[in-house]
Amino acid sequence: MRALCWHGKGDIRCDTVEDPRIEADDDIIIKVTACAICGSDLHLMNGYMPTMQSGDVLGHETMGEVVEAGKSHTKFKVGDRVVVPFNISCGECYFCQKGLYSLCDRSNRNAEQAIKVMGHSPAGLFGYSHMTGGYWGGQAEYLRVPYASVGPIKIPDGLSDDEVLFLSDIFPTGYMAAENAGIEEGDTVAIWGCGPVGQFAIKSAWMLGAGRVIAIDQVPERLDLARTEGKAETIDFSQVKVYDALMEMTGGRGPDRCVDCVGTESDATASWDAMLDKVKASVLLGTDRPHVLREAIFSCRKGGTISIPGVYVGFLDHVPFGAAMNKGLTFRMGQTHTQRYMEPLLARIERNEIRPSFVITHDATLEDGPELYRKFRDKEDGCIKVVMRPHGA
Repeated sequence: MRALCWHGKGDIRCDTVEDPRIEADDDIIIKVTACAICGSDLHLMNGYMPTMQSGDVLGHETMGEVVEAGKSHTKFKVGDRVVVPFNISCGECYFCQKGLYSLCDRSNRNAEQAIKVMGHSPAGLFGYSHMTGGYWGGQAEYLRVPYASVGPIKIPDGLSDDEVLFLSDIFPTGYMAAENAGIEEGDTVAIWGCGPVGQFAIKSAWMLGAGRVIAIDQVPERLDLARTEGKAETIDFSQVKVYDALMEMTGGRGPDRCVDCVGTESDATASWDAMLDKVKASVLLGTDRPHVLREAIFSCRKGGTISIPGVYVGFLDHVPFGAAMNKGLTFRMGQTHTQRYMEPLLARIERNEIRPSFVITHDATLEDGPELYRKFRDKEDGCIKVVMRPHGA
């Protein structure tokens, strides 16, 4: 089959690789009808995630048609259309039973690698390094889905791939980010990053009762989308100091809830601290660029909440923890418990409360993938969200 594969920093190729096969009784194989490039895929492309190996198949936003099932699998039948969550969960361990699916104790086949650097292992992830299981991802013609009775959901007739594909990651991720922020009726919510997750966090903040949503970015088309589709007020951080703008907009109190949808690769032109972070990372003296987190801590009102869906990979320098403690801030973060949200958010789509396809800017084939990875990373050609059709339209 054809698949997008990682071959080193900045080197993404469309290769021919072996077809997946059933390995366990509850596996299914899907023919991928749509897959997407996620912002967190860029952390792999840019070399920030350790334990990648040349030839690894990328991708964790995937849906398709069931073409084969393991001998004990009964949830889906051949021909069913399914969306696959990006994290892999057993459904039976302590954490899955609590609905903390991204913390599954059983699905990471290489848990010992994660334990060495994190103390405990998160769940296995599709297409996201050997430290999270070494599972091949879904930017491919076919995908093996382990624990298939737990993760995927069946899509009813009448909904297009474009409307449901993002249930695999960015819609639940944006929603959980807003939920983690603890939004109360009428709150002012500031959201850093107007990429795809940020756009869904904006939509979700309104769903959860926000009174104002302020979106922060510097890319014109992303800010435009936040204003037009998200009905958010916007701050262009290339033009003004974010802290000063937020204080002016909130009468000096600061936003009630702050959401960091950027994570480890905040823009190195943002400020001196972000540039210093990038220099340290380039010479292996640091792993992350937490400029946005620093800014959120300073900006959030006293007693407020900071939600962090943006991915961080290692150790953060010069985070103003004293400010956070003395301001009484609450932090909530983590990989999304995708399985918890897929059915409720599908119901919102069916009720026409949201049209998730609004973020799509590029429709492509797998062969177009390497170039679109570059355009997405470099924010060229108005690229906000890429959807690929491995078998054509």
